[in-house]
Amino acid sequence: MKTAVQKNVVETFQKLNEVLSSFSQEEFNIVPFKGSWTAGQTAQHIILACSGYPELFAGKTEKTIRKYDEHVKELETLFLNFKIKMESPEFLRPEKKEYNKNSLTLVLLKIESDLLEAVENYDLTLTCLDFHLPNSENFTIYEWINFALVHAQRHTNQLNSILQYLTKL
Repeated sequence: MKTAVQKNVVETFQKLNEVLSSFSQEEFNIVPFKGSWTAGQTAQHIILACSGYPELFAGKTEKTIRKYDEHVKELETLFLNFKIKMESPEFLRPEKKEYNKNSLTLVLLKIESDLLEAVENYDLTLTCLDFHLPNSENFTIYEWINFALVHAQRHTNQLNSILQYLTKL
């Protein structure tokens, strides 16, 4: 299981980094169309949603009394359905400002490293007790890592759309 999760982490972040590297610093902060985030805001949103996992995993946990991956399919179904528009909770909304592409890329590389380290060092079947998503029960470490990955995959798709739009201008 751990090898498959690590492979997924590497592949997800490789695709994310590929699309981010396609933006110039100037394009990174252009609003492509009304109601859209910039690539910089999108990257910052990924960072906000995927940060703090080492602390969460090192916090209070307990043995899981359900299937450790029970919520993975619903997360995939929700986040990988690119036809639906989702609203970000307030605490995950990126600030409207100029972002430095290289700085955010370095933070995302650190998040990738943190996730890989977590896969290596934690029992992925444990349930985390210190935080849960609104309207959801507590996730296992395995589910949290999968949440980070499907969330990053969703926004990698969004970044590709932003890039396509900007290069057509």
